[in-house]
Amino acid sequence: MFAGNRTDVTTLREIVETMEGRYGQADRIWAVDRGMVSEANVEFLKSGGRRYIVGTPRGMLRRFERELVRDDWDQIRDGLEVKLVSAPDGDETFVLCRSRDRRAKEKAMHARFEQRIEAGLQEIEASCRERKCRVAVIAKRLGKLLGRNSRAAGLFETDVVEDADGRARLVWHKVAAWRDWARLSEGCYLLRSNITDWTPEDLWTAYIQLTEAEAAFRIQKSDLRIRPIWHQKPDRVLAHILVCFLAYVLWKTLAQRCKAVGLGDEPRRVFAELGKIRVVDVLLPTRTGIWIRKRCVTRPTEHQAVLLQRLGLRLPERLKMKAM
Repeated sequence: MFAGNRTDVTTLREIVETMEGRYGQADRIWAVDRGMVSEANVEFLKSGGRRYIVGTPRGMLRRFERELVRDDWDQIRDGLEVKLVSAPDGDETFVLCRSRDRRAKEKAMHARFEQRIEAGLQEIEASCRERKCRVAVIAKRLGKLLGRNSRAAGLFETDVVEDADGRARLVWHKVAAWRDWARLSEGCYLLRSNITDWTPEDLWTAYIQLTEAEAAFRIQKSDLRIRPIWHQKPDRVLAHILVCFLAYVLWKTLAQRCKAVGLGDEPRRVFAELGKIRVVDVLLPTRTGIWIRKRCVTRPTEHQAVLLQRLGLRLPERLKMKAM
């Protein structure tokens, strides 16, 4: 556990050395999110003979612009394409990935930020026409606008000039080259690894486990519906992490069980279907004034029954109720 004001990129060396100190330098593979990656950290992993799969800064995609244009992608699953690109020195492998869902998300995000910036620029222009504004004031407003919508800020070339009468005037236009690159790179990301004998699918599958770990924290808010809790004490933070880890273990156990019986490796769909099974409390009055209480489980549908049978689970007909 690290201080909240510590940047992720400074934590990698300590994490690696702590793990190796506890469990030895086994033949493990380090999967590292791009927020923790720097050239110094990559060199550190290399220096110890460690194997790694890391995300890369988005700017590195520019080096592979020609590869993005070509049509030699391999589809490894619906909506996901990859291709291997060897590094010049041959010591590393780069994996270009292109996701259909991610592309749609980034395209919508760019459009949303573009609209916000354009509306903001028009508002600043109107202010400059209506009254005399200082250049410094308009430049500050412009900086805030672009900073709040940085995902599409590169689309706009802007400048604040001073007219002969001392009035500030905003000049701007859209950059076609930025839009062309955005359309080409939307949905694409780049992985980097010193594992040279794996297939692109194997590398991607290993790296994507990071998102599964992140999802373990979201399980509490989504599937378990536990409200966000803000901790102030270290012991409570550690306890929260432990609960998240246990939730992740249970989730992975269910995923492995589903996979073993041919139900795929996405337990959320199974979870959603079985979650429709209800427990019903039945209250029956008697002539003596005593209520008979029974807690029953609804009868599963045909689809639910198949899932339960495949998973080797049996529903009880009734559940015991505590004495009132």
